[in-house]
Amino acid sequence: MGVNLAIAGVTGAVGQEFLKILEERDFPFDSLKMLASSRSAGKKIEFKGKEYTVEELSENSFKRIDIVLFSAGGGRSKQFAPAAVEAGAVVVDNSSAFRMDADVPLVIPEINAEAIAGHKGIIANPNCSTIVANVPVWPLHKANPVKRMIVSTYQAASGAGQSAMLEMIRQAKEVLEGRPVTCNTLRYQLAFNLYTHDSKIGANGYNEEEMKMVNETRKIFDCPDIAITCTCVRVPVMRTHCESINLEFRDPITPEEVIELLSMAPGVAVMEDRENNRFPQPIDATGKDDCLVGRIRQDESIPDDRGINIWVAGDQLRKGAALNAVQIAEKLLN
Repeated sequence: MGVNLAIAGVTGAVGQEFLKILEERDFPFDSLKMLASSRSAGKKIEFKGKEYTVEELSENSFKRIDIVLFSAGGGRSKQFAPAAVEAGAVVVDNSSAFRMDADVPLVIPEINAEAIAGHKGIIANPNCSTIVANVPVWPLHKANPVKRMIVSTYQAASGAGQSAMLEMIRQAKEVLEGRPVTCNTLRYQLAFNLYTHDSKIGANGYNEEEMKMVNETRKIFDCPDIAITCTCVRVPVMRTHCESINLEFRDPITPEEVIELLSMAPGVAVMEDRENNRFPQPIDATGKDDCLVGRIRQDESIPDDRGINIWVAGDQLRKGAALNAVQIAEKLLN
């Protein structure tokens, strides 16, 4: 038996990825409602052999809906998610609107699926960089508690949405043709360039993206004392985030032990080819469900073999967003 499903923000990059993953995983539904802004209302989308008409997202969109996958932006989530809950639906929200709300579970199913049961109508999907980092870090932390994480992200244009991906392509053409580079969606030139994440800088000098990773990781791990510092960077890659992660553990740990743990971890694939100097790249992880991990090596600057470096590549639109939300929805069905 299926459910009555709705997708809010269906015409965006994550919304389109929702559709791909729902089809791939044969998610059971009896009805499907496609919702977006007024600009997209009336658009036709074919899905699983049937044509759907996109409806304008409103407070009246959720009658007889069981689950809503939201990826319409934080403002719309705050505006419309309560109406969905009021109508009896469960919201799986991909924005930052509710992540740090104490009453809202923040869930990566490979880590804390049990938190779903405590929902009060809304379940939050973590930030994409948080998900990509912690799918591989969690099994290590369970085996040997992590005292400190140092994370540097290399975030693709996909993290800023479909319009940013298209703008980067246009910018590349402008550079190659010797024309002035235009920045409409992106704040700065991304083609043939990179820049530290342009989210708002706080009083502590960290931007919002960096603090999301810090605070969300502590909540998901239920470990408020874990020391975390991040530097988030936007790079000229179309899709898939990469992250350099340095971990300091409580007890000694070797690269061989890390490889063994990660080889058994759900949602992780080890890609470690030292002989050919071949490790995870964005093109390897794009379109893949697993987070790819390589460059697994001892941090020789930390005493007593308690430090490890890893390199992670994860598709921001899949595991970093749509897949994680669909996995939560699957858990709701069960």
